[in-house]
Amino acid sequence: MCGIAGRVNFVSGAPVDGGMVARMCNLLAHRGPDGHGTWVDGPIGFGHRRLAIIDLSPLGHQPMASADGALVITFNGEIYNFRELRAELEGLGHPFRSHSDTEVILAAYRQYGDACVSRLAGMFAFALWDAPRRRLLIARDRLGKKPLVYRRDVDGLAFASEPKAFLADPRFQPEVDLQSLSQYLSYQYVPSPRSAFRGVEKLPPAHTLVVEDGRLTISRYWTLSYARKQALSDTEALEGLTSHLARAVRRRLISDVPLGAFLSGGLDSSLVVSFMAEAMDTPVRTFSIGFREEAYNELPAARLVAERYGTAHREFVVSPNAVDLLPQIVWHYGEPYADSSALPTYILSELTRRHVTVALNGDGGDESFGGYDRYLASLLAARMTVAPLAARRAIAAVARRASRRVSHRLLQRAARLAERLADSPERRYGVWMMHFDPEKKSRLCTPEFQTATVEDSYALLEHAFAASDAEGLLERTMAADVHTYLPDDLLVKVDIATMAHGLEGRSPFLDHELMEFAAGLPAHFKIRGREKKYLLRRLAERRLPPRLLQLPKKGFGVPIDHWFREELRDFARDVLLDGRLAARGYFDMAVVTAMLEDHIAGRVVWHYPLWNLLMLELWHRMFIDQRPEAPPARVAVTELTP
Repeated sequence: MCGIAGRVNFVSGAPVDGGMVARMCNLLAHRGPDGHGTWVDGPIGFGHRRLAIIDLSPLGHQPMASADGALVITFNGEIYNFRELRAELEGLGHPFRSHSDTEVILAAYRQYGDACVSRLAGMFAFALWDAPRRRLLIARDRLGKKPLVYRRDVDGLAFASEPKAFLADPRFQPEVDLQSLSQYLSYQYVPSPRSAFRGVEKLPPAHTLVVEDGRLTISRYWTLSYARKQALSDTEALEGLTSHLARAVRRRLISDVPLGAFLSGGLDSSLVVSFMAEAMDTPVRTFSIGFREEAYNELPAARLVAERYGTAHREFVVSPNAVDLLPQIVWHYGEPYADSSALPTYILSELTRRHVTVALNGDGGDESFGGYDRYLASLLAARMTVAPLAARRAIAAVARRASRRVSHRLLQRAARLAERLADSPERRYGVWMMHFDPEKKSRLCTPEFQTATVEDSYALLEHAFAASDAEGLLERTMAADVHTYLPDDLLVKVDIATMAHGLEGRSPFLDHELMEFAAGLPAHFKIRGREKKYLLRRLAERRLPPRLLQLPKKGFGVPIDHWFREELRDFARDVLLDGRLAARGYFDMAVVTAMLEDHIAGRVVWHYPLWNLLMLELWHRMFIDQRPEAPPARVAVTELTP
């Protein structure tokens, strides 16, 4: 895990300023506190910030060159099959000087060219310079675990792990991309390949970018297929899942630094810990976070698993001061980002890093095995479309009234879904996922903003649904999440939160071979009847405490509905209503004011849209209104007595 940056002046051929590359990396110092390096050769320059995980010796230093100097790489991530791949390459005559996975990528490129990315099992974003061919290859892993952004200008191309690195280049003028902001209002994140900064783009997951002979080419090298189904019995499917998940966990235990796991008490992280306990000869170090509010406290569930597997368990009980932490959150995410679970993830990452350098987690289980309530709701809504129009209108009317006063997120979304029974599945799903659907955006946004951002808010999901080879609605919906919500929301959340503290997060459920196995399972192994995660729950029955399976899923969140009425009330009024947001011309401020005051008074529930607007305005003030040269002062999280 690291931070990378660099530049190639393939248009002008001008020499790259090594000092500027170093300054780019300084803005990514949080991603790599263990070392730094730059390499420049005429019109090409690489920079690196190192978080040392494998081969802690100087031989693992980056940017790394091949023995003959023909190839140079700057790499962020972990290659979990690097030992097997190294043995294969040694058999083909490739020598090695280090024990790092970085050197394996260099040798794999020399042997297989761009096809080397298909042989890498892991999470990665790297840039590799082929000097004899004057050729740059940039690649990102299949699921998008590791970020990579780039921008073009009159001289060439610059790239980095995070867009804030471009602030080190005086030629970069941070300006808002209004179309991206419109998408952000809809989805709470800016979808790939766009970014919130005009001219900055994200390399999508499973893609390579090649610069050669003055041309830039972007290509996809992998996609998750749902079409090739396996005819398996329940017993065979369970055995296959057990084998794949055990292997995925074992691969992610390779480390030369202390390692542990996030343990939320949910099925996914609990299963990961169970396999870790079997594979390790010392107790697993597990970490859980709890809050004073009982509805957001999963410590009792996590404790059941810790006791079952005898882990070295540590519970963090916190009462976060959101106002103090928000500047850090805004700085590290670098774009408007309104998934409020980023806050507890950030806190858990900071506290965990005090004890270990690597933490496994349960991310990805819902997308592969059908764990979200919205999947079940989508199937139910599809069945309800056969009901008479009058009945659907009656359901919608009841739902509309209920959704205005209910604070529970699931009930709110179910009500909104019921309002749209006549829509296509893609549009119904869009309503479930959006903070501001088109109707709400039309009321919120000024005519000038709407004119400047002409778009179909549903196009993102309609494209994702259409791009999948899945036949049934359930798996087309899951595939849409794998292409949108997973890489651009969940994986961003965890990568930024962990790397803000120099902590490496590893996700066994995002092992691409495990995901391919899951995609090949018939849909009834994911949702059967009304039971979500059917196959995963059968595995959990074998490995987890029975009481755990009876507990309702709480999700990983914070009580922002309450905060807007208490801790955040005055702060939100100051930020949203002091005139600066109004001066931007994006929103009808009467609508913003009514949303805030109605929520504070308890008349209507608006906490998620309000969080969306708050994070947008704070980002605007930090990155557009000024040009920050360093992160804000860090406020350490204080633990309470459990």
